[in-house]
Amino acid sequence: MKSVRKFIFLMFLILHMIPFHCISQILEPGDTSRFKLINAAREIMTEARTCALITLDEDCHPRVRAMDPFIPESGLTVWFGTNPKSRKVDQIIKNPRVTLYYLDSDASGYVMIHGIAQIVDDQKEKDKRWKDEWESFYPNRNEGYLLIKVSPIWMEVISYTRGIVGDSITWQPPTVMFGPKQ
Repeated sequence: MKSVRKFIFLMFLILHMIPFHCISQILEPGDTSRFKLINAAREIMTEARTCALITLDEDCHPRVRAMDPFIPESGLTVWFGTNPKSRKVDQIIKNPRVTLYYLDSDASGYVMIHGIAQIVDDQKEKDKRWKDEWESFYPNRNEGYLLIKVSPIWMEVISYTRGIVGDSITWQPPTVMFGPKQ
């Protein structure tokens, strides 16, 4: 129960920080700290068993759900499997801007990625990204299983154990920009 409260508190905190990403510590591609942040993010994301996927519903209210992500690819692109009839699919189609939240395994930090989600229904990709433990969730994996691909636009990282902390005055976390804003 304590970890659930901690997760809810952190999600609340993250959702309130999203509009302020423009004043955070933005690192340019040539900055050597960028490499450190991306490596720390990859470690946190790989060690996490789940992450939160945040979409916006038709009233622009955030909707959060726990997801079983694949290990991040190059550029920290993240893939998920889902039911094509789930609410998140309609929400992503209407507004592809999403946020991913990974809690560090020791709860000493997090990775938050704001990105663009894409619904993928390509059989070759679905076969490539299949987990046998999903069989009971997707008995008809050809038609009852879709992929969500999230391409990051920007990312925040905090990891006290890795020496990555926010600004001492504003607490704004270090941020990495990945591509043009959409």
